[in-house]
Amino acid sequence: PGYLPSPEDQRTAIETFLRREVLPYASDAWYDPASVKVGYEINFNRYFYKPKALRTLEEIRAELLAVEKEAEGLLNEILGG
Repeated sequence: PGYLPSPEDQRTAIETFLRREVLPYASDAWYDPASVKVGYEINFNRYFYKPKALRTLEEIRAELLAVEKEAEGLLNEILGG
């Protein structure tokens, strides 16, 4: 699958990072070794989702009326009207 650091290497890397990058700015920072996860998740919706503009009520109404008219015509054809 790829390189997976041993738990000892992982703990050492985290502690080194904490000392070098975090503690100079937040001296009371700490981490819980039991909550450490290897890897990460990316929420694609958060970064890549682009919502479509909603249709206006008038557009929806016109579409419903057109479908209703079409259904009426089909019903007349089926029933021989």
